[in-house]
Amino acid sequence: MPNVYASVALRAAQQPPWTSLEELYDVCDNLRSRPPLVDSTDCHALRADLADVAAGEAFVVQGGDCAERFADSAAHRVEAKAAHLTSLGDRVTASTGLRTVHIGRLAGQYSKPRSSEIETVADGRRLAVYRGDAVNEPEQTVFGRRSDPRRLLLAYDHAATALSALRPRSTYTSHEALLLDFEEALVRPDDAYASEYASSAHLLWIGERTRQLDGAHLAFAERISNPVGVKIGPKTTPADIATITRRLAGDHAPGRLTLISRMGADAVADRLPALLEAAGSYADRIVWLCDPMHGNTCLTASGEKTRVVTEIVREVAGFFVALRAAGVRPGGLHLELTPDAVTECVDRPEDLVRTRPLPRYESACDPRLNPEQADFLLTQALSLL
Repeated sequence: MPNVYASVALRAAQQPPWTSLEELYDVCDNLRSRPPLVDSTDCHALRADLADVAAGEAFVVQGGDCAERFADSAAHRVEAKAAHLTSLGDRVTASTGLRTVHIGRLAGQYSKPRSSEIETVADGRRLAVYRGDAVNEPEQTVFGRRSDPRRLLLAYDHAATALSALRPRSTYTSHEALLLDFEEALVRPDDAYASEYASSAHLLWIGERTRQLDGAHLAFAERISNPVGVKIGPKTTPADIATITRRLAGDHAPGRLTLISRMGADAVADRLPALLEAAGSYADRIVWLCDPMHGNTCLTASGEKTRVVTEIVREVAGFFVALRAAGVRPGGLHLELTPDAVTECVDRPEDLVRTRPLPRYESACDPRLNPEQADFLLTQALSLL
């Protein structure tokens, strides 16, 4: 059930059932007293880079973990992830001549929306679902799955640690603006725009499950000066797009709004063209990214969550075709990936018959591409540009 977002009279979907609202308010007061995690000047620099993407002069490679673990804020882990993004971006630039904008799902992707509040674990017990390290723990215990507000302070601390490792690099940070009490507590004045900005990351996006037109998440995105994204899936209507673009692109300069298509390989050709048309005069001021991961999640014969690389490639192809037909520039890719040699995604549909668990399945939530699979996907995508 959605909770009431503490700071506004709007409903916010996908908020955790916190163990104590009094403790949540104390935590938020603490966060309000802390320094911003990112500077508004860097957020504006990213907006300028994204304006170049909208103009066809640059290409976005955005990627990282599905659910980032606190332990991965260590410098060597952050550096490995940033280096992986940079290597993919260098390939884009070498192949196309376009400058690459690197955006990490880094230093803050500590929470996840979930389709159910309860899960049944292997021994038959029913537990509260894991919602990301900012909320609870993946360990399958009743205590570990409590939604503990104090973990929001840990989220801030680990994000700060990760950001310190990123500063020597030209990698921007992003995450889903899911936990609105956390995001609100980190809003800071933005003197350059006589406004406010979200200081938790350079770019925030609103997810497919939380982009209700009358909800708190879209209202939050509307009021901040950061570049913002919105995930759009097969249930998105042209009317949704018309409203979202009017509210979030509006009178803003190009680069303010990124729409992240996550249709699924079977739906992208049918669904995306009408949404491109609904964007109207805003279409070429928006950055259009393809997230080919979330619409292509499936199960192996053993019931393990996975994604098929050839289906991921097929969605990217359909995305490029739809945008070209509409005369709109493809802006880039939004991927769940890791520099580690995991085997969470399978290469072909015939691999789904596997009845044994996939080896080296280390994700805390959804399956990620390993470096070899990411290279293959990028090679295919570049051949279509």
